[in-house]
Amino acid sequence: MSDQEMSVSELSRVQTCLRRLLGAAGLKVSPPPRPGLSVEVSVGGEVIGTLYKDNEDGETSYDLHITVLEEDLPPQ
Repeated sequence: MSDQEMSVSELSRVQTCLRRLLGAAGLKVSPPPRPGLSVEVSVGGEVIGTLYKDNEDGETSYDLHITVLEEDLPPQ
């Protein structure tokens, strides 16, 4: 497993943390279908972003990149 790959256990732990932090019980962290693809984060079946693992100076962090599309915003 490379530094950027995440185990099933890690994905589960990050999912639990994100559900608690964001108050989104339906949030799901899905492993990539094949190596080299992004870990997807979804809510209610809709992908909202991607999750990345970073190992720097002996510390591990997980970065969540959330994408909000203009078409999903409420009207002005």
